[in-house]
Amino acid sequence: MSSTKDILSKFKRIALVGASKNLKKTSSIVMKCLQDYGFKVYPVNPSMKGEKILGEEVFGRISEIKDQVEIIDVFRPSNEATEIAKEAVKVGAKVLWLQLDIKNEEARRIVEANNIIYIEDKCTKIEFEKYLN
Repeated sequence: MSSTKDILSKFKRIALVGASKNLKKTSSIVMKCLQDYGFKVYPVNPSMKGEKILGEEVFGRISEIKDQVEIIDVFRPSNEATEIAKEAVKVGAKVLWLQLDIKNEEARRIVEANNIIYIEDKCTKIEFEKYLN
């Protein structure tokens, strides 16, 4: 299994599921940080499709993103992770990353059966910043 450092240094295109235009929300803080460090972040939120968050067009679903998404970064409740995992397989993502306090065994089983790396209960921003020093 790859370390979070390896993953974040190798993969730079991230679909951020559960993006918000409220810039005080954790998902927005993480998105801005990742953008600042050179990641291409595609916000995903069905209720905001077509709007912009931090300069990026919002997609309704991961499958609507035209570019190859490498990491799917999830800011949604654990019970939604199974459907997101199925979409990760469909789009050929490399990593399904569930944020802090998000865990789902079914999602793990789905992505690992399709050679997708599964990470749960970790924050992309916190993990990336560990390696800056």
